[in-house]
Amino acid sequence: MPTSFNQSVIEEFRARRGKVGGPFEGSDLLLLTTTGARSGAERTTPLGYVRHGDGLLVVASNLGAPHHPDWYHNLLAHPQVRVELGADTFEALAVPAEGARRDELFAHVLEAEPGYGEYRDRTDRTLPVVVLGPADPDGWQAPGEVRDLAGKIMEVHTWLRAQLRHVSAETDAHFAARASHTGPGEPPPPGLGLQIRQRCLAFCRALEFHHVSEDDHLFPGMAPHHPHLAGTFARLREEHRKLAVVQGELVGLLDGLHIAEPERFRAELARMTAELTAHLDHEEAELVPLLAEVPWPPQPPGRG
Repeated sequence: MPTSFNQSVIEEFRARRGKVGGPFEGSDLLLLTTTGARSGAERTTPLGYVRHGDGLLVVASNLGAPHHPDWYHNLLAHPQVRVELGADTFEALAVPAEGARRDELFAHVLEAEPGYGEYRDRTDRTLPVVVLGPADPDGWQAPGEVRDLAGKIMEVHTWLRAQLRHVSAETDAHFAARASHTGPGEPPPPGLGLQIRQRCLAFCRALEFHHVSEDDHLFPGMAPHHPHLAGTFARLREEHRKLAVVQGELVGLLDGLHIAEPERFRAELARMTAELTAHLDHEEAELVPLLAEVPWPPQPPGRG
């Protein structure tokens, strides 16, 4: 669809709290904001959706064109997306379904919206079905209302730990399924799937953003007030550099649609878990107590 048409739909959607007229009158429509795979810029696209359980399904039909739409390539590079649904806006993790599950979900889409069958028939490619689900792992809870910078840091650290535990648990389950396979047929393929890939990639992007923010803003802001912590800041920055190396190894293994070296991925994940846990523990002991008096969100100038 032309960019100008997309923009008019986006503006109407936001002005009317999710209701759109014209060709989309009465349709289930959402706005999906992805991060450009090459540009890094935010891109918003109006898309039809179908509900399935607690998730939302969107199909990368591209109206039956021979190639996937740009937003699909974007979410493969940056799995964390923003969804606008009616008057609500929330973060989601975008995971393309695979194999039999993809076929089952596409059948569910066709039952709700038969028009996707026409797009399927126009192209030789398999139309990806993307599940937009909770960005946070099951069972994750924020550590209460955030009132100060210490609470914000702890919220981020809690989220990072939960993401890492979730990826590790899914990876262990994959290896356990292979080890316990008996009977006819082949065991599950050695490549780890898109669910693990997408969540691990989201974790890596979030970790990078968190550490860059600390290096560029938090530490320089604290340093003049706590000169005795110069050695601590230097150590934490060095740990950031070491973790970036491990993160780079993980991201490199996530380059394809499937993780081609599962054993190596598992080893790097264990290395990340050990090094990041030690780093977070040290930062929480040394810095977090000093941030309890700094209000969050930051106060506008002239207030507080």
